[in-house]
Amino acid sequence: MSVGFGTANGESLAVALQRACPDIGLHPEHDDDLEFLRGLYASVRAPELAPIDWSEQRKREFTDAQFALQGSHYREHYPGAEFLVIEQAGVPIGRFYLCRFAHEIRVMDIALVEARRNAGIGTRLMRALLDVADAEARSVTLHVEPDNPGIWEIVLPRLDRNVGLNSDFHHNLHLVPNSIEHMGVSR
Repeated sequence: MSVGFGTANGESLAVALQRACPDIGLHPEHDDDLEFLRGLYASVRAPELAPIDWSEQRKREFTDAQFALQGSHYREHYPGAEFLVIEQAGVPIGRFYLCRFAHEIRVMDIALVEARRNAGIGTRLMRALLDVADAEARSVTLHVEPDNPGIWEIVLPRLDRNVGLNSDFHHNLHLVPNSIEHMGVSR
């Protein structure tokens, strides 16, 4: 896979997205963001860990280790990716990890703090990303776990409704399950 940098006119995805959504801040993550990002990752994993009989400290140790492993994996396998912190009024509220390839822009991850979910922020960022991809004649891919009920029951219906996708996921958004045996699944 070849990785490209910048939009057709050489700007980063963060700049293009911020121009489309000026009230949503985006900046490359840095060391000062790590505590927030670890907490965000832990909050996203909390429902999955809720039924496990571990202390809160053990759960946090687990999610901190998983966060570190995920970060290492992303940086190894997605050179040139943009690891962005989403802000509102200067306060970090989420993350948006993107990588541009020759013919696609891959959404590696998007997550918001619980208090800012369902407020249209993710929808606006995804709409803007689809517009950037259209302008660059690229598709947008979103890798999902095939057994993730949230993606099929919550996220995709919202994308359908809010972003304007149809049931075939047109508008250049393609879902790519992480397991080859699920490649033919249509939802």
